[in-house]
Amino acid sequence: MHPVEAAGLPPALLAYLGDAVYELFIRETLLAEGVASTRSLHRRATALVCAPAQARMARLLAGEFSAEEAAVFRRGRNAHCGGIPAAATVTEYRLATGLESLIGFLYLTGRNERLRELLNEGLRRLGEVKN
Repeated sequence: MHPVEAAGLPPALLAYLGDAVYELFIRETLLAEGVASTRSLHRRATALVCAPAQARMARLLAGEFSAEEAAVFRRGRNAHCGGIPAAATVTEYRLATGLESLIGFLYLTGRNERLRELLNEGLRRLGEVKN
């Protein structure tokens, strides 16, 4: 999809797709690390695929965004996308939605290398990966 087309999508739709892409990335990363049991995989994945963890990652990565990425992130962060989960504050939910919007945008525009770069760096800064 052309970046202009992707950027024109409502932030909630970008976040909807970004949420799925993020979860798949987390699951692949955990499998690659050798987490063996499904119980351990599920525990670690759910700890990372939640608004508070995504908000922490968004804060850690914000300085790494290009101007275009920052604009997509801000649109997602400022969008009103529905109810706030009980385990998250409004701020955490908005930051997480901004990150998910950016992930959806990068995915739709075929910028998979950049997407992996940001998410790997985010996990590294969170202390969730070894390298």
